[in-house]
Formats: sequence, structure tokens, C-alpha cells
Amino acid sequence: MGRWAAASARGGRIPWPDPVHRRTFVALIGSAFAALLAALAQARAKPARIGFLVPTSRKGYAPRIEGFRAALRELGYVEGKNLAIEYRSLDDDRYERLPELAAQLVALKVDALVTGGTPATLALKRATSTIPIVMGSISDPVATGVVPSLARPGGNITGSMFFVAELGVKRLEMLSQALPRMKRVAVLMNADNVSMVPVEREMRPAAKQLGLEMQRHNVRSPGDFDSAFAAMAAGGAEALVIVEDAMLNANARRLGAAATAKRLVSIGAPDVALGGGAFAYGVDQVEMFRRAAHYIDKILKGAKPADLPIERVTKFELMVNMRTVKALGIALPQTVLVRAERVIE
Repeated sequence: MGRWAAASARGGRIPWPDPVHRRTFVALIGSAFAALLAALAQARAKPARIGFLVPTSRKGYAPRIEGFRAALRELGYVEGKNLAIEYRSLDDDRYERLPELAAQLVALKVDALVTGGTPATLALKRATSTIPIVMGSISDPVATGVVPSLARPGGNITGSMFFVAELGVKRLEMLSQALPRMKRVAVLMNADNVSMVPVEREMRPAAKQLGLEMQRHNVRSPGDFDSAFAAMAAGGAEALVIVEDAMLNANARRLGAAATAKRLVSIGAPDVALGGGAFAYGVDQVEMFRRAAHYIDKILKGAKPADLPIERVTKFELMVNMRTVKALGIALPQTVLVRAERVIE
């Protein structure tokens, strides 16, 4: 039995090691403590890594990306210091490539993932069940099987959403008010977006109730736009509803201008009116991606996506491009004009 153990057994005081051993002991403890501090400092200094799956081109999604980045900066995240963002984008607008890009981001073992829209979110969901996923913007995620509940999303997915079907019905109603004699309305949808199914299911009976013949036109990329507009003209469409979709949103200004050139009264996301279309009625998606930054902040600080309810955006704004309205010869009822939050003169 050593002299320490023996002293303890006899109930005596345990002697302190001799000076040489004491210095060695203190040095070892000091080295271990210094190593621990260095490890903790390195862990704190390691930048958070965010994967951003852009469901269209970087250029087309730029306002949303910049809104997200700006909000992160306000929260104290500085790219190149304590934050790194890895991007993967669809420069060819082919949704079938989303699973490949999702797998690339997951392989990087990022701390969290951000995206928008149903196709991209589903691609990430299939690629990982562990890395947190924040939806900057999406249509009804319950109807498309992304999450089981808005209040209790469970799993690794949370974020913000709005009901695109509800928005589509409102757009039909507004067109009907602006054009009381209208009989045929075209609806432009991305055939590769599964969220179009519940949207069409809500819009068709609403159009019938308004006395409108609703004509669905499918596109998959900007290369399909010309043939879609030709089909609208052949079908005698008088107006056009552009349904929310990442690819369509990225080309909203082009679509608004094209619709006006074809003498179609268009309504869609804000960029439709800003590009020369007649009306816009929708949500501020840049603000939605700013909210995504707050979700990311909570997750990086330890919150679990399963415990963060999905926010439903309920604020919709009407924009009227009066230049286009006048050019198309529309006698806009005052009841529509007074509801506009913004009028482009």
C-alpha cells in the first residue's frame, strides 16, 4: 500500500507530494487546462456553415438571398468570420436536378440548410433527416407532405409558409372585379411543382363560381413561355394569373411585360406589376427570407426545428400598375383602386 493510501487508511492527513513531484503535477494540470481553453476557443471560432439550396438561378433569387444575408448580419453573423454560406443553384431551372444539389449540400455536413418552395424542400427532406432545414417560403407544406403539422412540424423542418391556393383564389376575384365582363382566364403553373395540385383544386371551383372558364397552362422552364402565350391567345384568354413558383417568380418581371404585350391583364407576385404587368397581389418573400435568418439563429443557438412552429404569413398586399391599366384600356373600379397599398403611376 502506498504512503498516501496508508495514511488515508489510518485516518491521517494525506501528505502533499514532494516539491519535485508537486511542480510536475502542477505543470501537467496547467497544460491540460491550457489545451482545454484552446479547444474551446477553437470551437467558438469555428464559423457556422449554412447550406442554401437555391431553387432557381442565383440571379433570379438574388433579392431573397440578400434579404437572408442582411438579416444574418443584423444578428451578428459575419461571412468570412463566424459564418460561411454554401450555395447550390439551378441555373437551368430543371427541378429534376434538385436531389443532386441537395445531396451535395448534405455531404458538406453543414450546420443547417435553407431553401424555398416545395420541390427544393422535398429534395432536402429526402436527402437528410438530421440536418435542420429552414423553409424561407413555401406553399401549404402539410398538403404536400413536407410536415405533418404547422404547429408541431416534428422532424428537422421548420420555417415560413403561405397558402398559395388561397392567394390564387383571391387573384381570380380581383381580376373578376377589375374585368366584370371577363369570361376566360389563363392560369400559368409549373408542371414540375407538386404544390400546383392543391392550388388547382381550390382555384377551379372558385373560377366556376365567378362564371369564369379557367385554362391551365403548364411550363417547366422559360423556354416554354412563348408556346404558353401562344396557347393562351388560341384559347381566347383575356387575363392571366401567374401562380407562385420559384422559377416563375424568378421570371415574374419578364412574364408581366410579356402578358401586357399580348394584351393580357396579368396578376401575380409583386415583380409581375413591377415588370409591366397590370396587378400584383401577394406576400413579401424577401421579408420571409429575413425571417428565415431568425430561425437559423435560434437553431445555431441550440433550438430544435421540431420545437419551432411554422409561421403562416397572412399579410397580402395589392399593387396596381396604372400605366399598364390605362394602356390596356381598363376602367378600373374605385373599389379595387382604394384597396391598393401601392400604385405605380
